[in-house]
Amino acid sequence: MTDDRTPSASSLTAPDGFPPSPGGHDPEVLRQRALDALLTARARTTALTDSVDEGELTAQHSPLMSPLVWDLAHIGNQEEQWLLRAVGGRQALRPEIDGLYDAFEHPRAARPSLPLLAPAEARTYASDVRGRALDILEAAPLHEGGRPLERAGFAFGMIAQHEQQHDETMLITHQLRSGPVALTAPAPPEPTDAVSLPGEVLVPGGSFTMGTSAEPWALDNERPAHRREVAAFHLDTAPVTCGAYRRFMADGGYTDPRWWAPEGWDMVREHGLEAPLFWHRDGGQWLRRRFGVTEPVPDDEPVLHVSWYEADAYARWAGRRLPTEAEWEKAARHDPATGRSLRYPWGDTDPTPEQANLGQRHLRPARAGAYPAGRAPSGAGQLIGDVWEWTSSDFLPYPGFVAFPYREYSEVFFGPGHKVLRGGSFAVDQVACRGTFRNWDLPVRRQIFSGFRTARDA
Repeated sequence: MTDDRTPSASSLTAPDGFPPSPGGHDPEVLRQRALDALLTARARTTALTDSVDEGELTAQHSPLMSPLVWDLAHIGNQEEQWLLRAVGGRQALRPEIDGLYDAFEHPRAARPSLPLLAPAEARTYASDVRGRALDILEAAPLHEGGRPLERAGFAFGMIAQHEQQHDETMLITHQLRSGPVALTAPAPPEPTDAVSLPGEVLVPGGSFTMGTSAEPWALDNERPAHRREVAAFHLDTAPVTCGAYRRFMADGGYTDPRWWAPEGWDMVREHGLEAPLFWHRDGGQWLRRRFGVTEPVPDDEPVLHVSWYEADAYARWAGRRLPTEAEWEKAARHDPATGRSLRYPWGDTDPTPEQANLGQRHLRPARAGAYPAGRAPSGAGQLIGDVWEWTSSDFLPYPGFVAFPYREYSEVFFGPGHKVLRGGSFAVDQVACRGTFRNWDLPVRRQIFSGFRTARDA
């Protein structure tokens, strides 16, 4: 997931233009929710950084990623700037390191050469910031009439989401590293009725409400809620599986330019691609490397680590297409019985382990057809969790978009250069994943936990 989106709090913009969340959000409920989200994120950060030694923390395992120790101190620095300084009005603890941990100032490939905090110092710094941030949270007025950053606990929710996004990034780094196994987790639950599921569902045409003006911690690009018209279409019931993708490969998918966008075909030829990232052939068998373990590619699991170009090529080969972002959201949120758009495919309640594969609970997607309790009214499943799903849409603002609290979170990325992903993955925490959440990345990206499903016109 693209995580380098948070500059210093000095770039705060247009606070009075940010749409306020409506009434009904109890400040004390939100305070407890913020506390839980911050503690959950920090426990995950600790697990990801304590599982490897100091050398692994300071190494750069790929030029695509930062050293893990950079992420650790960056998490603390952003929390200091936004919660201690911007919300709490506190004096800066470490102003001299702001530039080192400004994601826009230093590209990832250059970060190992910076005078970064050592692991022990980074841990102490992040811990000191957190203690002060929790004091501020305890006293902050979170009522609707408060300052925009404090209203409904927005800044605390934003920082919890930011830390979880970096936790996902650090998990990507763990996947890229070549050292010994550092992380383990149980397998996800097996599907109960996968054989009887239809291959696709019909989503009727008509308008629906896209985006949100009610979710208190929704980020600026999710806002505002607006009506969107979508023609009827068919959508895969589950994400495309490794077995289905192997049929594309076996049919010469990586050697036939007919299926590829010109830039994607250039990428295939330049890098000699023949399979998803982390796959390799051993005799007649395809194997993959997953967090340090080499294993056979499971045919019934959603395909992972494919770029937008690969997803688009598969869809063309199959005589289908990638869904638009609006189609994806209608399939995931629209309830035709009530006409409402739900927070999640299953309703308005927060995810449970029976509904979605989230939070690094498992270190892989569940098999296609899992989580029947998480299916949408449309009949489509696994729309939240498991794999990020590429859509055909460019990342663009919604009508009435207002940048908040800074332009660099979303606005500078708008345009045809980035494609939208939806739904989250097993590496995403629920605080940074909902039916309206929008992720985006470059169409060449393969190291992210990305898959896809396909659609066709009705």
